[in-house]
Amino acid sequence: MSELKPTARQLEFLKDEIGIFFHFGIRTFNEENRDWDMLSMSPASFNPTELDCDQWIRAAKAAGAKYTVMTTKHHDGFALWPSAYTNHSVKSSPWKDGKGDVVREYVDACRRHGMKVGLYYSCAQFDTTEMAEKYDDFVIGQVRELLLNYGHIDYLWFDSCGSQNHDFDRARIAKAIDDIDPELMIFGGFGRSTVRWIGNEWGHAHISNSNATPAGFLPGECDFCITRYRMENFWFYNETHNNCRRTLDELVAHYYYTVGRGANMLLNVAPDRRGLIEEEDVRLLTAFRAEISRRTKGCALIASAPEKEVIREKPAYKSVMNSMKLIDHVIIEEDLTDGEHVRSFSVEVLPNPNGTEVVEVFIGKTIGNKRICSFPAIRCTAVRVCIEDGDGKEIIRSITPLYVGSTLGERQIQG
Repeated sequence: MSELKPTARQLEFLKDEIGIFFHFGIRTFNEENRDWDMLSMSPASFNPTELDCDQWIRAAKAAGAKYTVMTTKHHDGFALWPSAYTNHSVKSSPWKDGKGDVVREYVDACRRHGMKVGLYYSCAQFDTTEMAEKYDDFVIGQVRELLLNYGHIDYLWFDSCGSQNHDFDRARIAKAIDDIDPELMIFGGFGRSTVRWIGNEWGHAHISNSNATPAGFLPGECDFCITRYRMENFWFYNETHNNCRRTLDELVAHYYYTVGRGANMLLNVAPDRRGLIEEEDVRLLTAFRAEISRRTKGCALIASAPEKEVIREKPAYKSVMNSMKLIDHVIIEEDLTDGEHVRSFSVEVLPNPNGTEVVEVFIGKTIGNKRICSFPAIRCTAVRVCIEDGDGKEIIRSITPLYVGSTLGERQIQG
């Protein structure tokens, strides 16, 4: 495990924790269509009346996101920028008389609001006849447009779904990207990926979520939707989604299952046909951030002097509180600078200030960037994280005991 070390950008990516996915395109205006139904969608149907990418990014910031990813071209092949490689794009639409560029508006909005820029690109070969022999050239050409025409891009998100029947020259595509930015963060890339898919689209990382993989150090990312039913077009806006948004409790739980298990959370929010994020989504995202902030910051308990220091008692780490405290969570962060070193651990608390007997309250697998441990409330004076299986080189950066409780009133009464 210790031989696999992250890059500076990978460490920064993990610290970002939350990203927002925007699925927007010609499918937004053709709700009856499904992936791979091969029904035609005319560029004439693409015509958002109030497109406001600044509103998208404000909504993402309201959720606490540090990066966003937008679909520049989905499986249908429609490009949200005036690509020189196809007429199936915004330049053939009535929107802004064919002179618009959604990618430009999105990238500029990200920069105005200090948001990291992610671009999604589907590798699906939507034209299986004329383009078959030259599809690598097509992909390279379009990706170069995206990486060269809009300034620095932070994250390129490849979707290989639907491209399984094409034998890509992966080395050539990877070189074309590396020639532009050899340190670019890439999901699902050709020859060089820096982020791995978690394995599902439901927002659940495995309880054992190691960044150390056979392909190298690869942080996991969990993509899922703000709507809770999986339909074939559930990524894009659909009027039927209005009655199936996830609840605040669900979104908080997904934060625990993703960021709380050392992965990143990529939450999809679909702009509507106006080109706006719906107000109900904005309200939910705002409430989500407020609740996560309450749980992880407002409920933190101060450790004893030296303030917040983690005391090493090899193979354990201890955080001592300044008095007897009621806790129901502990957040643990491993220092990943030199790689990941913990395979399993446990959390013990000292409930009797005059004794030595401990109570084990949590057993876990990997820690990684962040592990949120929750358990029934218990009053104690110290928390100890015991490394059950590691390589001896682990460094625990922080141990944060919390009392989250269920309501503000309960916290005031019991705290």
